Amino acid sequence: MKNKTGYPFLLTVLIIVILLGLYYIPRPTINGFTPRRVNLLSDIEKKEPEPTFTDTLLPPPPVKPIAVRDTIPEGMTCIIDYADSTQKGMKPLYKALDNCEDNVVHIAWLGDSFVEADILTSDLRRMLQGYFGGCGVGFVDITSITHGMRPTISHEYANWRTHSISDSTGCDSKRIGLSNKYFIPQPGAWVEGRLNRKNYPDSCYTASILFNAPEEITLSAQINKGEADTFNICTHDEIQAKELYGNIRQVKWEVHQSDNNTTFYGMTFDGKNGVSLDNFGVRSSSGLTLRSIPLNRLHQLARLRPYDLIILQYGLNVATERGYDYDYYRKGINLVIEHLKEAYPHAGFLLIGVGDRKMKDEEGNLKTMPGVINLMRYQQKIAEENHIAFWNLYDAMQTEGGIEGMVNARPSQANLDYTHINFRGGKVLAKKLYEAIIFGKKQYDKGF
Repeated sequence: MKNKTGYPFLLTVLIIVILLGLYYIPRPTINGFTPRRVNLLSDIEKKEPEPTFTDTLLPPPPVKPIAVRDTIPEGMTCIIDYADSTQKGMKPLYKALDNCEDNVVHIAWLGDSFVEADILTSDLRRMLQGYFGGCGVGFVDITSITHGMRPTISHEYANWRTHSISDSTGCDSKRIGLSNKYFIPQPGAWVEGRLNRKNYPDSCYTASILFNAPEEITLSAQINKGEADTFNICTHDEIQAKELYGNIRQVKWEVHQSDNNTTFYGMTFDGKNGVSLDNFGVRSSSGLTLRSIPLNRLHQLARLRPYDLIILQYGLNVATERGYDYDYYRKGINLVIEHLKEAYPHAGFLLIGVGDRKMKDEEGNLKTMPGVINLMRYQQKIAEENHIAFWNLYDAMQTEGGIEGMVNARPSQANLDYTHINFRGGKVLAKKLYEAIIFGKKQYDKGF
């Protein structure tokens, strides 16, 4: 009989070789998590101290306090306004809110997947409208990968060709809108929006659809499932809006005649006064692609949606584990802010810093990604350089125990990727920003 006593030994050697080899295999990052490196000798090898990463920039200079220190409510993360004489911080918003009983105050939130599907922005909008008036959900893309997740509006569509600035081919950058997308109707194209009664006010005063029609087109609109009205739209070189008025709960738009030169951008749902907040959350965005939107397109959109405040919230797709030099990003986003200032000369700007994000160290322990801290410091420097306002989202999240505390809350307020909040977490953070805005407005009213 053949002796097989050596097989277990050979199998053990093979397993050890495989485990040793796994140490050198690159670790993939999946949904924000990077698995621990397999290290068979971790218990006996000498530990090297982790390198300390520091900023390459000095801390932003101190600013004049927005109010007497003891008037700031405990636990509040205030908005820091670096505005100079050009007043590109929060003042345009505060000034517009003084006349919100007679006019619509427009706010645009340009961000990444942190606010996708109207997370956070839906609650901020509801709170602002509850205080200053207003109704509706603002801007809605023609098509959306999260259309079934958004709680504020039921959104359905068919027969559209969607183009995004992130497409590898087929995207015409000259037609891009603020959402980094544009939409071309195909035969039988339609889109419908219905305000949700359970989660939001179920009606608005005005609804519209935004488009550019170099050739004549025919549209129809059905309000509240009533009889459809048909509109013949004349040729126009610029972006235009077809508007509807009344007690509007639902609108279905259909395109009956068009060509491939016709470009659509989205629907809007607003009140006749108060606050309107548009969500332009774009998955995987760093914000740098905003520089690619043609200035003439932005001017045309600004004529239709004249923003009093533009919020910039990016960073999740910029921060890296060991990132400490974000000067390339600072230069790029400075150009974006300059571009938007030129397009929206009457708007104020609020830069929101990157939120907390955890990673696992070699021992599997959760810790804040060092690159997040450094990027947050750069973003504050960016706000100071551009003389705009800054809100430290990272600090605001720390009052809830950071992203880890929000994940562990019951019920949970963030996802297990330790990066993204959910709708419950969005409500918590929206309240913090809302309180900071209201506090800032009161200081403005007092002359601070």
